[in-house]
Amino acid sequence: MFNSLLMQFAATCKPSNFLGLVPWYKYLKLDSQCNIKEFNLLPGKAGVGSDIPLILLAVIDDLLRLAGLIAVIFVIYGGVMYATSQGNPDQASKAQSTILNALVGLAIAIVAVAFVSFIGNRLG
Repeated sequence: MFNSLLMQFAATCKPSNFLGLVPWYKYLKLDSQCNIKEFNLLPGKAGVGSDIPLILLAVIDDLLRLAGLIAVIFVIYGGVMYATSQGNPDQASKAQSTILNALVGLAIAIVAVAFVSFIGNRLG
């Protein structure tokens, strides 16, 4: 019953590529029709682990991608602040600080997305 409920949510094989976000079932084992082969809620016998960490990795992957998009928005915001500072050193300094912090956040988000994707592909 629980597996059939999960298959209804993961029924489409083509993930919606909304903002580059991945579906929650990305790291689960799927058959040729994109249905979930098996879902283990709790760790079982014979070395079969739970699939909950794989779902959490997909959710974390999405959150990190959103953090990257927000960082890009802050870079643009800092650029607009810098362009409209009109030579005011305090506003220009604040804008440069915003841009620098956003670029550092973007770099961290990119590295974290790559790391989480690597871990998810290795576990899944």
